[in-house]
Amino acid sequence: MQTQTPSLEAPTLKRIHAKRLREVYRSAGWPYQDVIEIELLAAGLLERMINGSGHDLVRVTDAGIAHLAGATQGNRRARSAHDSLVDKVAHAMLRDGRLVWTGLNLRAKLPGESDEQSRWKMCQPDVFSIRNSSRQEYLEPIVHEIKVSRADLLGDIKRADKRAAYLDVGGQCWYVLGCDRSGHPIAKPNEIPMECGVMVFQNNQLEVMRMAPKRPCTELPFGIWMALAKATSMKAADLAETEATGQVALTVIDSTK
Repeated sequence: MQTQTPSLEAPTLKRIHAKRLREVYRSAGWPYQDVIEIELLAAGLLERMINGSGHDLVRVTDAGIAHLAGATQGNRRARSAHDSLVDKVAHAMLRDGRLVWTGLNLRAKLPGESDEQSRWKMCQPDVFSIRNSSRQEYLEPIVHEIKVSRADLLGDIKRADKRAAYLDVGGQCWYVLGCDRSGHPIAKPNEIPMECGVMVFQNNQLEVMRMAPKRPCTELPFGIWMALAKATSMKAADLAETEATGQVALTVIDSTK
């Protein structure tokens, strides 16, 4: 009587699998002997071999190389979509007459039970803007955090310290969400913490799904002023150049009204 070999489903490959493939590709091929390696072997992306000294090694197969190339292209597309939406939001803020920076490194103060227990944290808002005013109390600093990947968004939401840092440096914090390949927003407003506003970019316009609560911000800390002084803000010329190339002007609509 013949024994039938059970058919096994191909393992679902995730980012951690691509990361392991990159690690093996850059290494001498020493095996990890864990579940990730077993799944990569089963998928045919890794193969076992024995070196001249008789030691077991693993190496990336041609199929593994192809998988790595596809994962790299996917990362580039996601990065490109993110950068593109950052530019669109920054231009929308410029069009509103605000002073705009991207790629800042700002130091935020996270509250503790007492002043002695408070701590500092560096944060990098995708877009940071203030009103063009000489009065500190009228500056209204705003942080826009851009997300085009649902996985990235869900991981970000779990980082309460990062969100607290954004709320410290900005009177308002907004999550700006892109859409998936089907054209649907990557998340619903009720999935975003209530202390943040929600915008969705679709049909070449920013749609306000939920307003961001305003916190009183009477003045910017000295450290933020120094960071702004050292950085280069976006100029109206950047906006004029964008419009001169024939790109469609971004419209912001409020769906909460």
